[in-house]
Amino acid sequence: MTAVIEVRNLTKHYKDKNALDDVSLTIDGGAIYGLLGRNGAGKTTLMSILTAQNFASSGDVRVFGEHPYENSRVLSRVCFVRESQKYPDDATPRHALKAASLFFENWDQPLADRLIEDFQLPMKTTIKKLSRGQLSAVGVIIGLASRAELTFFDEPYLGLDAVARQIFYDRLIEDYAEHPRTIILSSHLIDEVSNLIERVIVIDNGRILLDEDTDAVRDRAVTVVGDAAKVDAWAQGREVLHRESLGRVASVTVLGALSPDERAEVAASGMDLAPVSLQQLIVRLTQKAGAVAGAESQEVH
Repeated sequence: MTAVIEVRNLTKHYKDKNALDDVSLTIDGGAIYGLLGRNGAGKTTLMSILTAQNFASSGDVRVFGEHPYENSRVLSRVCFVRESQKYPDDATPRHALKAASLFFENWDQPLADRLIEDFQLPMKTTIKKLSRGQLSAVGVIIGLASRAELTFFDEPYLGLDAVARQIFYDRLIEDYAEHPRTIILSSHLIDEVSNLIERVIVIDNGRILLDEDTDAVRDRAVTVVGDAAKVDAWAQGREVLHRESLGRVASVTVLGALSPDERAEVAASGMDLAPVSLQQLIVRLTQKAGAVAGAESQEVH
C-alpha cells in the first residue's frame, strides 16, 4: 500500500511540556485507523499538525508525499472534523454543508441528505443555537459526505447519544465499503469503535505506545483467573499488565499470546482464561507506561 502519511521524529513543545515527543509513524491508504489514548495524550495535536492547523517544533511531516502547510494540493484532499469546530455566529447547518460541498470535490449530496434525515438535523436553526448532539451531527455529516481521501474524526460524535452514534458507525462502514479511503478515528470510546478500526495507534504522553493491526492487538494479552497461589506461580517470568485479587482468588493480565499447550496447561491447573478487550488492553498498557514514566522521573530527581 502507498503511504498517505509519513511522520518522522515529530516533536511539539509547549512551554515545559512536550505534547508530542519524537513521534514517527507511517499510515498507509485505504484503511480505518483508530488513534486512541487518554485526554491530553497528544492525539489532537498530532492531527492538527497533519492538517496544517498547528506547527511542529521539530521533525518532518508528509501528507500524500508533500508538506501540508499552505499546500492546497494536499489540503483539498483532507477533511478534519473536530468537536470544537467554530462557525460564524449567523451560520446554519445549511450554510456549513453548502460551504463544504464547494470545497470537497468528492462531496456526495444524496449522502448528506440521507444523513440530515437520519440525524433529524434542523437546517435553518443557527448553529450556535443547536444542541451539542445536533452540532456533532453537522461535523459527522461533513466528514462522511465529503468523501475526502483522508478524513480525520477527532471525537466529533461525543455529543451524539448511543442511538445516533450507532447510526454514525453504520453509515461510516457502509460508505467506506463502497468508497474506500483513509479514515482516522480519534476516540476514547474504545469498545464502541473496536469493530470499525483495522489498525490501532495508541499515543500516551506524546509518544506512540502501540501501532499494530487490530487483530494482532487482540491476541497480545490474556487474563488468567484462579487460586491466587497458582495464578502467581503461573505468572512468574511473564510481563504482567495488571493484577487484582479477592480473597484467595486472583486474576492477572499478562502480555503475550499463549500457545495451545500453554492454554491446556492453564486449564489442567484448574484456572480459567478470559479474553482481554481492546479497551482493557489499552487501559492496562497506558497505566503501565504511566507507572514506568513516573518511576523514571523519580530516579532522575
